[in-house]
Amino acid sequence: VTPYPDFDIAALNDYAHSKGIKLMMHHETSGSIPNYERHLDKAYDLMNKYGYNSVKSGYVGNILPKGETHYSQSSVNHYLNAAKKAADKHIMVNAHEAVRPTGLARTYPNLIGNESAMGTEYRNMSPGHVTILPFTRLKGGPMDFTPGIFRMDIGSFVPGSKEHKRATVANQLALYVTMYSPLQMAADLPEHYAEKMDAFQFIKDVPVDWSESRYIDAEPGEFIIAARKDKNSGNWFVGGVTNEQSRTFDLKLDFLTPGKQYKATIYADAPDADCVTNPEAYVITSRTVTSSDILPVMMASGGGFAISIMELQTATIAIIHT
Repeated sequence: VTPYPDFDIAALNDYAHSKGIKLMMHHETSGSIPNYERHLDKAYDLMNKYGYNSVKSGYVGNILPKGETHYSQSSVNHYLNAAKKAADKHIMVNAHEAVRPTGLARTYPNLIGNESAMGTEYRNMSPGHVTILPFTRLKGGPMDFTPGIFRMDIGSFVPGSKEHKRATVANQLALYVTMYSPLQMAADLPEHYAEKMDAFQFIKDVPVDWSESRYIDAEPGEFIIAARKDKNSGNWFVGGVTNEQSRTFDLKLDFLTPGKQYKATIYADAPDADCVTNPEAYVITSRTVTSSDILPVMMASGGGFAISIMELQTATIAIIHT
């Protein structure tokens, strides 16, 4: 409940709210659950005071007291207690490093997402990892995977680091569709997005919740292709990701409404893209499509594709007889 001296909580919130933006609070417990619980009620009250409607809680490190773990009964009881208290205060919870959910969000929908699996911070993971999670971790509820990385060579901006994320830009865009979370994050640095604002447009356009989902084709550990319809419009978004194996796929658009025209913007791997040797190469094209069209798409090694399909408004011509 006490900000750092250089963090003016009132001024920052006033400025954000003047821009139509709500801030999200971060509660990093460092694994000291009893200490967090002592402050929990006051922390949630402070959030209400300043208009924070969501919290990202974290449990990095070994759980205290010693002998307890992230999966022990006392810890599981705490995660539930935190969600219940937050519901009473009209606050959404996005818990990181917590126990994997098992459908709890159906009872407490304010538990809007969890990390609770190997997410983006594990940068050297196999590209096939993101083709498995929809069949495992995501069965229990939404996952905050923290997607959207545009700079794959970590050493280029973290001195001394030799880490390299094995993914392409198009792959990272696709994750906003293939991995469901009604709270999404753009996880890279702003200056990296500024270099690729044409690709960032997909992150600006993609919704966070859906009225319909179609899993077009998939093989766990190999690839997954999903299409989802925006909850508030007739627009569709499609995403596909693959493991180390490059693939081509003929995408049927028969999930679109017959008789309507749409503008499809395709964010794809460049012909020479590769998750290791050329991860930031992408191409963006657009075309008018209907439900009878088939789009050929290519996914590079560790790559993918993302497509926004926006309804085109049909003009109405009125003929007046005089």
